Amino acid sequence: MERTPKALHMKKIATVILLSWLVCSCATKEKTLTEQNPPCEGFDLDNSDPAAIELADSIMHAMGGRESWDKTRFISWNFFGNRKLVWDKFDGRVRIENPRDSIIYLTNINTDEGRVQVKGIELTEPDSLKKMLKRAKSIWINDSYWLVMPFKLKDSGVTLKYLGEDTLQGPQLYNVLQLTFKQVGDTPDNKYEVYVDLHDKLIKHWSYFSASSKDSANWTRPWDNYQRYGSILLSADRSDNRGPGNVKVDETLDDKIFTEF
Repeated sequence: MERTPKALHMKKIATVILLSWLVCSCATKEKTLTEQNPPCEGFDLDNSDPAAIELADSIMHAMGGRESWDKTRFISWNFFGNRKLVWDKFDGRVRIENPRDSIIYLTNINTDEGRVQVKGIELTEPDSLKKMLKRAKSIWINDSYWLVMPFKLKDSGVTLKYLGEDTLQGPQLYNVLQLTFKQVGDTPDNKYEVYVDLHDKLIKHWSYFSASSKDSANWTRPWDNYQRYGSILLSADRSDNRGPGNVKVDETLDDKIFTEF
C-alpha cells in the first residue's frame, strides 16, 4: 500500500522524537559512584589503589551519598559524655563546651579566629587566646573524626590502600581499607584500618595505629548503631559506650550559638 505524504511526515516526526529521546538518555546517564564522589583537592590519588577508591566511594554512597553530605550543615554531638560540640559545616564555625574545665570555645576552623571563655571570664591576652584557639581546633579535629570519618576517606592528604578480605575475632569476613596521611592533621603518622561489611558497605569496626609503621593496632573498636540523621547515616552511641553520642543534625540554628557564650 502506498503511503500518503501525511503518513510519511508522521513517520519522520516519530523518528526525530526517538532520536531526541536517545540523545537525552545518553546525556542524563547516571554518574558512577566515583563521579558522584570526587576527591578533595590534595587527595593522594597517585598512591591510592583503584580498589580502595572504589570501596571508599561505596561507603560514601551507603552513608547517604556525597550530595547529601555536602548539603548537611549543622551537626551537634557530645564526645565521651563530656565535651559538647556544635559544627557549622558551611562556614567552619564551631562551639565547644567543656563543663569539666569550665571552658567555652567559639572558633572558626577555617580562619583560626574566635573567642574563648574560661570559668566565666573571656580571654583577651593575644598569646593565651591563640594557644587556646589552637587547642580548640585540635579538639574539633579529633572529636569530629570519631563521628564523620567515613565521609572523609578522600580528604586532602589521605592515601587509601585495599588490604583484601579479613576477619576480626569471629568468622565474618570484611573488606579492609587502610588510611594513611601526608602532612595533614595533628598526628599525620597515624594509621587506621576500617572493616567494611561485604553487603551493606558500612564500616563496622576501626583500628587505630599510633604510627604507620606499626603492624599491631593500639586498639580496635566498633563503629555501629547507625541511625539516619537528616539525609545521612551516622554511627553514634556505640556498643562500647565510647566516642560520640547525643547526635543531632539541623538545617537551621540560632546564630547566637556561635557568637555568644
